[in-house]
Amino acid sequence: MAIIGSLLKRGIRFGSLVADRKKINPFRQQKKTLSKLLAKARYTEFGETYNFEAILSSSLFGQPRDFYERYQQSVPVHDYNKMYKQWWVRNVEGEKNICWPGRIKYFALSSGTSEAASKYIPVTKAMSKAMQKTSIRQILSLGKYKELPDKLYEKGFLMLGGSTNLSARDNHFEGDLSGINASQIPFWFKPYYKPGEKIAAERDWALKLEEITLQAKDWDIGFVVGVPAWIQLLMEKIIAHYNLKTIHDIWPNLLVFGHGGVSFEPYKKGFEKLLGKPLIYIDTYLASEGFIAYQTRPGAPGMQLVLDNGIFFEFVPFNEKNFDADGGMVDNPETYMVDEVEEGKEYALLISTCSGAWRYLIGDTVKFVDKAKAEIVITGRTKHYLSLCGEHLSVDNMNKAIDLVSEELGITVKEFTVAGISHDSLFAHHWYVGTEDAVEAEVLKAKLDEKLMLLNDDYAVERRHALKEVFVTVLPNKTFYGWMESKGKLGGQHKFPRVLKKNLINDWQEYLEQTQS
Repeated sequence: MAIIGSLLKRGIRFGSLVADRKKINPFRQQKKTLSKLLAKARYTEFGETYNFEAILSSSLFGQPRDFYERYQQSVPVHDYNKMYKQWWVRNVEGEKNICWPGRIKYFALSSGTSEAASKYIPVTKAMSKAMQKTSIRQILSLGKYKELPDKLYEKGFLMLGGSTNLSARDNHFEGDLSGINASQIPFWFKPYYKPGEKIAAERDWALKLEEITLQAKDWDIGFVVGVPAWIQLLMEKIIAHYNLKTIHDIWPNLLVFGHGGVSFEPYKKGFEKLLGKPLIYIDTYLASEGFIAYQTRPGAPGMQLVLDNGIFFEFVPFNEKNFDADGGMVDNPETYMVDEVEEGKEYALLISTCSGAWRYLIGDTVKFVDKAKAEIVITGRTKHYLSLCGEHLSVDNMNKAIDLVSEELGITVKEFTVAGISHDSLFAHHWYVGTEDAVEAEVLKAKLDEKLMLLNDDYAVERRHALKEVFVTVLPNKTFYGWMESKGKLGGQHKFPRVLKKNLINDWQEYLEQTQS
């Protein structure tokens, strides 16, 4: 009998019941969260520059919404470049008490998916604790999945992420956020954690996958966590190495997949070909800047924002009033708190955090699917949409079109990207689609165009006017992974950009020419 598993399950279910009894009051939770952030950072240089003391005072003694109006008026919005050049660069150089008390010991390196150069995102002790706390909450939410057997809670927990062997630089360490978090896992979790400390420290991604594959036969895995593309790649490698039919031939107790980073829908069909039985999928929104949201219950249409653990959220309507054609945010956008948003509308996310980000544009766009429960879905990136002539094509549209076409044609598409280009004095879209299945580019083009016109009215209008053509190039998946490897961004949290703009278009086309020659 799985005694330990039974006890863990009872504890998790009890924790889940306690959490369920807490009624969600988004406004009150967020007001309290911002007050805590302001109180902690009021004596930093940033806090003194923007008079956090006065904002905090209005929170404590003013009318209910005074604090937010003053916060909007006092603190400017920031994208990464502005935040880094004006403030965070001093953290990287070792100065303390800049945007958050103390000296920053860890920096998560992130390219996002729209920038070529690495970003340095501060990870404070407070943020590490907040992410661990939210991770525990997510584990507690498993208590709502009554079909999970007791024995599952004694199985291995495979987390596929960046190296825990962080790079030491002057007064700090830097690396992938997944590597930073894995290097700080609590002692009680270590017996369940795979691939273990030695393999997790490996920096060579190909070697890491090889070592995991060799060890896979000795593990009894119940949970896997990671970016869908890399988990799928690992499973394919294990199945091929041991000459198996499915991953369940080696891990019969695998039952839960916690995924994040990108939409899972384009991967789902190909992913499920590797399984011997269905998995429970749990969506997670963990960014380099913080643990933002996660799926809290079976069948939830979205992920619930973490409103009371070190992150204050603001929402900018994603429209032409607040963003230019390249996805750049205007200096004074209209912003709303969580209780002011509308379901079904698209918003860009601003966050203020216990890592010293203040009114910071994280770069993602979201929609609320259940405002009362503060549940959202990610719809794309502010710079990952196409609107050359008013077509307003979002990553959400692209993912759905790929999913529909894949189902209709019976193919598996792991990767794709789209570039907006000039064409006969007007415009065109060029799709690059990664699949190992036989499919004619012209057939794929016609189907994609058809689905997008059904999904997006603006796209349908512009296809009759300024958007004159659609091109499709079919490529093997290794081409996409090869380009990422050439940029030093293979594995971990790195994702291939869904939309190519500016310099990335030229860089991608040059890479294709080199590989073809």
